[in-house]
Amino acid sequence: MSAVDTVCLARHKGTELQKQINVVGAVIVRDGYVFCAQRGLEGSLPGMWEFPGGKVEPGESPSKALEREIREELDCRVRVGAEVTSTSHAYEFGIVSLTTFYCELLGGEPALSEHEAAVWLPPSELGSLDWAPADLPAVVAIQRETLPK
Repeated sequence: MSAVDTVCLARHKGTELQKQINVVGAVIVRDGYVFCAQRGLEGSLPGMWEFPGGKVEPGESPSKALEREIREELDCRVRVGAEVTSTSHAYEFGIVSLTTFYCELLGGEPALSEHEAAVWLPPSELGSLDWAPADLPAVVAIQRETLPK
């Protein structure tokens, strides 16, 4: 299995086997503000905030996966830029390996179809939201960096 396979088995906590899920997230930046999306109230991590995105399909590059996911989830187009960070977090349902990228909005306005709510915040206010644990390292990295124009 390659690193971009969506699901593979990984060893975690001794002999316990957990599903590994490779996902990408978009840090969409506009005029010094960052787009933040609240997960739906049903499903895993209900109501927590995240950078929108999703699973990398087999044979798909992370940037193509992110472009596709944003088109499907938010009905808009983005240009994928520099990587923000890559992290892994063990949840009850598996190990999420998340790579976030700065993105530029190219066409359309984000329209919610899977998320409960969304806000545009300056980096200094990102810490005011209840973030999904896998997204927290990206929040810290964004607050330390100068946003791309």
